Amino acid sequence: MERSNSKMNFISIDTAFYDKYDKSAQSFSLRRFWRKIPTFQKCTIFMIFFVIVPLLFLFIKYTTPNIQAIELDREHKPHKESDEARRILFPLKKGLLQPKTLNFEPKKIQLKHGPPKLAPRNKLEKIRQIMESKITSKNLDTMLKTEANTVSFKSEVEEGILKKDLAKHPELVKQTNRQKEVVKAFLHAWKAYKIYAFGHDELRPISKTFSEWFALGLTLIDSLDTMWLMNLKEEYKEARDWVANELRFDRAGDVNLFESTIRILGGLLSIYHLSGDSMYLQKAKELGDRLLKGGFSSGSKIPFSDVNLMTQTGHSPQWSQFSSLSEVSTIQLEFKDLSKATGNKAYGEAVDSVMDHIFSLPMKDNLAPIFISPMNGQFMSGATITLGARGDSYYEYLLKQWIQSGKKENKFKDNYVNAVNGIFEKLVKHAKPDGLVFVGEILNGLTFSPKMDHLVCFLPGVLALGFHNGLDVKHMNLAKELLETCNRMYTDMPTGLSPEIVYFNMDNSGSKDITVKPADTHNLLRPETVESMFVLHSLTGDKKYQDQGWKIFQAFEKYTKIKDGGYSSINNVLSPHSPDYKDKMESFFLGETLKYLFLLFGDENQVSLDDYVFNTEAHPLPIWK
Repeated sequence: MERSNSKMNFISIDTAFYDKYDKSAQSFSLRRFWRKIPTFQKCTIFMIFFVIVPLLFLFIKYTTPNIQAIELDREHKPHKESDEARRILFPLKKGLLQPKTLNFEPKKIQLKHGPPKLAPRNKLEKIRQIMESKITSKNLDTMLKTEANTVSFKSEVEEGILKKDLAKHPELVKQTNRQKEVVKAFLHAWKAYKIYAFGHDELRPISKTFSEWFALGLTLIDSLDTMWLMNLKEEYKEARDWVANELRFDRAGDVNLFESTIRILGGLLSIYHLSGDSMYLQKAKELGDRLLKGGFSSGSKIPFSDVNLMTQTGHSPQWSQFSSLSEVSTIQLEFKDLSKATGNKAYGEAVDSVMDHIFSLPMKDNLAPIFISPMNGQFMSGATITLGARGDSYYEYLLKQWIQSGKKENKFKDNYVNAVNGIFEKLVKHAKPDGLVFVGEILNGLTFSPKMDHLVCFLPGVLALGFHNGLDVKHMNLAKELLETCNRMYTDMPTGLSPEIVYFNMDNSGSKDITVKPADTHNLLRPETVESMFVLHSLTGDKKYQDQGWKIFQAFEKYTKIKDGGYSSINNVLSPHSPDYKDKMESFFLGETLKYLFLLFGDENQVSLDDYVFNTEAHPLPIWK
């Protein structure tokens, strides 16, 4: 027994020793093998395991089709180009096209109780999250399929972009048939301008030449944002290149402070905000500096009406020592926006001082005379009070400065409300026999005149905008009544086009509400009536304004369109057989009239009146939020 046990113990010890020896030998063998491998091969093995394998894993992850995305996309066509898709769905800022390394996993949508809804303040936040997620040329299409076809994300895109940022993305807008006709009209006018007047102020469509006012390409600059909204990419690029390479202010002469501000400065700022192109802001700043230095050198709070851009000096017009009320009080939106965009408060402070001074002057019924002196800062005694020429946009900019400020600068609202109360009390009358509502004038500070310029037809849109922003319902009631009168100024004429000025009958023996004097029968392709139709349609959704605007557009097509290019103002709206062309296409026909018609005929509110305020030349500027 002892021997047997001894043998068993020997075997046990021997086996353990063998196992230990075997493992040691194996470990030693692998180490020896690795030492014998050349350095180059060792590097290759490291590359395979630590570089190539991880890259292969990432490649498989981001190129493998998303099954869920494919299922969701069966009923939807994918975007053709990833860049185009990116522009459509995401309002990316300039330069924000680099992929970011944030983790993004789309949440599954629970449809059991309907699509989830976000609070209004969060609607854009989801889009921003998507924008900041990993966006590359390889995975963008999959992302779009996965996210854009979910009910929740689609609704957020519609709420966040389609209602707020359509102006920045005209390619999103499906144009209606009527809009397409307006685009054709624009292209017809632009083609003639390009051939005969490109880079000059205005086209003369009959004589096939051009006219100069400031020699600063007024029609071209006025049209930039119109082309942007209509998505006319080729025409826009041509115009943009001209502004970048040819527009010079240091060699220009005299310009009107008001006209150059609303058309050129306003046009440059508007297209800057829509496109994000900093070139426009630089041009706007250069012009603003010259206008500021020259116009505000009068010694009073009231600027000169004219400025020499080359010498940067200001002066009164040759025909008078006075400036017009509208000239000095309708530059505020543009100068304030320039301050906001550049961070330079000087522009806004200069025009604010003008308004503060006007508010300090004595007025009767809060209605301001139309002439004011840049020398002593006082109103001209006995000057006309009107919402027509030389007075109109003073009242417009009272409301719009308040709106532009995000409804924070209440001094403008207060003065606007007081002025509207004065309009109700002193200027609003009813004609006979149909009872049309109109806004007259006060001559010499005393005598009422039943005269109304077509320019006054801006007022319905402004009144409606005031009501939309919380003012009294009587503003909207007057807006609707007055717009019906403006429409009658078209429909009562044999050509279907309004004269420049009309008079209203206040005599019981009269047979018509509206009469036209021989000197006032011309039509300058003005926008004010269709502007108000656009605003009221946007705010009420009433399609009658679209139908009324369509008839006006057809009248423009019939009586002002020049067959071989352009549109012309006419001398006689009372003569359909001989309207008599004036051989002039105003810059505002492309910048305002066709723009407002295009926006009026759209199914979408392409430029939201809650996000933009239009200057008096129809250039949308952002509301400060």
